[in-house]
Formats: sequence, C-alpha cells, structure tokens
Amino acid sequence: MKKLNESILNQTGFQPQSPAKIYRADKNSNVKKWFWGFFIFIVFFLMLPWTQNISSIGSVTTLYQDQRPQELNSIIPGRIVKWWVKEGDFVNKGDTILELADVKDDYLDTNLIKRTEAQLEAKEQKIVFYNEKINAIVNQIQAIENGRNLKLKSLENKLEQFKRKLISDSAEVIAAEMENTIANQQLIRGKQMYAQGVIPLTELEKRTAQHNKTMAVLTEKQQKFLNTKQDLIITKLEMNEVQQEAADKIFKSKSEIAISKSEIATTDGDVAKNQNQLSNYITRGKQRWLIAPQSGQIINAKKSGINEIVKEGEMIVEVVPTKVNHAVELYVDPMDLILINIGQPVRIIFDGFPAIIFSGWPRNSYGTFVGRVVAIETNRNENGKFRILAVPDVNEKPWPTELKMGAGARGFALLKNVQIWYELWRQINGFPPDYYKPNYNKADSDTMKK
Repeated sequence: MKKLNESILNQTGFQPQSPAKIYRADKNSNVKKWFWGFFIFIVFFLMLPWTQNISSIGSVTTLYQDQRPQELNSIIPGRIVKWWVKEGDFVNKGDTILELADVKDDYLDTNLIKRTEAQLEAKEQKIVFYNEKINAIVNQIQAIENGRNLKLKSLENKLEQFKRKLISDSAEVIAAEMENTIANQQLIRGKQMYAQGVIPLTELEKRTAQHNKTMAVLTEKQQKFLNTKQDLIITKLEMNEVQQEAADKIFKSKSEIAISKSEIATTDGDVAKNQNQLSNYITRGKQRWLIAPQSGQIINAKKSGINEIVKEGEMIVEVVPTKVNHAVELYVDPMDLILINIGQPVRIIFDGFPAIIFSGWPRNSYGTFVGRVVAIETNRNENGKFRILAVPDVNEKPWPTELKMGAGARGFALLKNVQIWYELWRQINGFPPDYYKPNYNKADSDTMKK
C-alpha cells in the first residue's frame, strides 16, 4: 500500500493528507453555538410585540358631497353657440363655461320679456281702473245715502206738519159738529114753536139758514180733515218710495262693486300668471349660460363643437373642485367589521408615494400617514364589503397636498398589541384578530370630521 501511494505521488505530484486532517476529527464545531444562538433569537423574536391590524384597499375621496366631482347639466334644451373653456382648464366660481341658444318656438321671440312686461303692466293698470271705479261707486253710494237722508228729513218735517194740521182739522171738525148740533136742535125747536105760533116764519127761516150754514161748514171741515189725512198717507208713501228708490240704487251700486271686485280677483290671477311667466322667462334666459357652481377643473366634456343640440337635463361637463378636504374610503370584510370603531387610528399609504411598511410595527414604517375613522356604513356594498371613511389625524403628519380624487390607497386599521408567536398561531389557524373595545376619543374624531 505504501508503495502504491508513493507510485501515485510520483506520477501525479500530489501529496496525500491524513484522514484525520481530511475529516477534521480533532477540530471543535460551532454549529451548536449557531443553533442555540438562532434558537434564542427566534424565541426572542417570537416574544416581541406585534400590532394586529386589518388591511384593506380603497381610494381617496371626501366627506362632503359638494367637494366631489360635479356634473353640470343643461336645465333647458338648446343649441351650443360658444364654448368659453376647454377640457383641463381651471375655472372660478361664476365663470361662464358654455353659451346656449333656445330651440323652442315659445321662446324664440327676442322681445319676449318686453312684451310680457307690457302685458303685465296692462293687467296692473286694469286693476287700478277697477279700484278707482269701486271708489267712485262707494262715493256714489254715499251721495245716494245722503240724498235719501235729506229727502227723508224733509218728508218727516212735512209729515209732522200734516200731523199737526190733522189735529187742528180734527178740532175744527168737532167744533163744526157741535155748532151743527146746536143749529139742528134750534131748528127742531123752531119748527115746534112755529107750529105752536110762538115764533114767526122769518125766525124759522133764519134758524133753517143757520142750520144749513153749519152743515156746510161741517162738510167743509170734514173734507179738509180728510184731505189732511190723505196728505199724511201720501207723505208716508213718499217716504217709503224714497227709501225704496235709494235702496235699489245702493243695491245696484253694490252689485257693480261686487262685479268690479270679481274682475280685480280675475285680473290679480292674470297678473300673478304674467309675473310667473316673466320670472320664468328671465330665469330661462339666464340658463342660456352654463355657469361654474364652484372653482375647479373642467373634465369629461360630453359635447363638442358648435351647433350641437343639448337635451334638457343632459350632462355637458364635469367640474372637479380644487379645494377639497380629503378623506379615504376603505372596504373591510364583514368578519372584520366588528373590530372597527369610530375614532380608530388607521395607517394609510397612497399610490405614487414611496413607503416602507412594517404592518405589525407601525411606528417603524416609513411613508405612511395617520387617519382616524369617522364613519362606518351599515349597508354592505356591491363588492360584498363594508365601507369606512377616514380623515387626517390633526395631531399627526399632514397628508400630501398633491392627492387627487380617486387615487388609490391602502389602509391598516391598528388593533390590539399581541406577541408575534400569538399572531403567527392566529394566522395559521385562520382566526380573526382579538375582539376588544378601545376607548377612542370620539370628540377628537368629530373635530377632525368638521
């Protein structure tokens, strides 16, 4: 064997080594040290704290509806006359975006507003005329009442005179009746005395003449009394006639007042209708210009060119507001929803901004931003998840000002602190994070939301 080795050495020039040197049998190994060191490191690592979290994806949005992209629709149908802006331009509130021309026959008259104003003025003047007419009729009624009162006063005086005259005539009739009675008695006695021859014929004739005279006087007085009584009745009839005539005139005048008031009411309705039409015409005329409701950028123009027809309510362009209070909408699984609370901190990374993430050690991450949950929707979305909204935490680093609406975002809702071994065991078994109710400051969350 030794000779064989020497022969090989002579042929190859290689000096063979001893087996002890080849297998290092006499050398101390460090594998055990490395093993225990690695084992201790693993045990130490598994005992380190780990922040449980719920990761989800979403996008940049805002809490306020007026800060989201706004569709600008045409209130009236029309024909495009002129574009004052182009896509990508920034506009201020009140700037003109588009000019339209009306296409309906009812609004093509260039003097439509002036003609409507003239109609309105005529109707208003008609109301003034009817009011003046009512005032004139009221004055006429007053004059009729005054005339009636004067006539009644005069007739009352005349009636009073006739009443007094009737009393006087009545007294004269009574006196005449007494004289006639006396003359009648004297005549009867005279006839008796003439028959007896006591008085002459002349005395009888004298008594007969006296009786006839008293009879004539009585008849005259009675006739006078009846005439006075008739005049009294006629005066009363005249008073009734005056009252009836005045009442007829007043009733007719009041009827004219009622007719005039009815015409005024009808004309008032026409005036209100014309005022409504005029206001609509003026407002419609202002709608020919599409005005920016707020400052922002013009995007997504649906119409182009000139003379294109725009339908009523059709969207023309969108405006993306320049002043936005950013928020992030995130979508979480139904299983994790119970772990989300109002005011809960969320670590967020935005697309386009570099970040180094240690989800379990949020404080050691780079490029993340802190938000607070301000809203949790109670209805599941179409994607089968629930939406939560988070806003910047005012006590932490502010969010980038370069954020755009709709930009992608990813969030990590921070939960309970546990050890790494426990988190690995939970992940391997597919258990959800530990349920607990932290005491977040809701007042701070409401302040951030405002």
